[in-house]
Amino acid sequence: MADEQDESSKTEEASERKLERAREEGNVPLSMEVKSWFMLFAALMMLWGLAPFVMERTTAIAFKFIERPAELPVDPLGLRDLLRETSFELFVTLLLPLSLFLVLAAASALVQIGFLYAPKRMEIKWERINLFANAKEFITKAKIVDMLKGIFKITAVGYAGWLIVKPRILDILNTSSFDIASILALVYKLLLLILLTMVMIIFVIAFADYFYQKFSYLKRQRMTKQEVKDEYKQMEGDPQVKMRLRSIRMERLRKRMMANVPKASVVVTNPTHFAVALRYEPEEGMEAPVVVAKGQDFIALKIREIAEANAVPIVENPPLARALFASVEIDEPIPTEHYAAVAEVIKYVYQLKGKTLPQREES
Repeated sequence: MADEQDESSKTEEASERKLERAREEGNVPLSMEVKSWFMLFAALMMLWGLAPFVMERTTAIAFKFIERPAELPVDPLGLRDLLRETSFELFVTLLLPLSLFLVLAAASALVQIGFLYAPKRMEIKWERINLFANAKEFITKAKIVDMLKGIFKITAVGYAGWLIVKPRILDILNTSSFDIASILALVYKLLLLILLTMVMIIFVIAFADYFYQKFSYLKRQRMTKQEVKDEYKQMEGDPQVKMRLRSIRMERLRKRMMANVPKASVVVTNPTHFAVALRYEPEEGMEAPVVVAKGQDFIALKIREIAEANAVPIVENPPLARALFASVEIDEPIPTEHYAAVAEVIKYVYQLKGKTLPQREES
């Protein structure tokens, strides 16, 4: 009952920090059905493309034992060399199929979770071995879903296998009259068809299970409102987190500033160390110019470049540029003490454009 109440209180989505901690512990969404599909696909590739090669090689290796037993050495040194040679030939023959299995086994994890090294996951936890302590975990929603998936797989694969075998029952019953080559060809064809069918069926199951496992994982990682508050407080006290958040805020502010420069009416510069972009559109009801971007050194240079690219007038006024940079924040109107100096700049820009600066109505 307590567990149900605890789950119902987890109404908030998991934070990025919690998901990172879970990943460090090796707690990630992983579908075993995806692994099964990759293994079946490897088996299909082996049977379809590598089986003839493996059979040919193993037949050649066995030939000298079956067809020419009299030529085999009987002395200890000769037998040792024969065993070493045969073992090496078998190893080389099976190396490619085994490598294919290993590569696809690794790929089944990489496509789901990427590269992950989690030493904590490899630690022995004795409480997992205690059957009595984990008795309540024997019957869970996940176990029931796994059981239903197993039943569905057995039913689907069994039915598909029957549809494949049914038209060939007479051939199977008459194999006693076939030669070895015909029997092997029939078995090979049936195995290939059954394996191909299994790969297609498991692919559908694996595709659905991948998203189900991801959904279930995110649901398990949900947080209570109190956990969110506690984590936020903890993050506020972390110097590294503070620096990261500040860096993110500054980057967002810089992007927003650069996007506003083309909309500016004028850019006031130092001319190289400071740049302040002002926007003044009295037709839109603006009572005073607003600072839409400002920067120093490299940022000032970027503001000038964007202004030049968008035909925004640039006016060099070092005292005004330094004063506006120091006293006005982004998206704030200029203070009254700078009205006169800014008005001269705006008037000059209007003259360049052949416009007349609208006069403010006296109240």
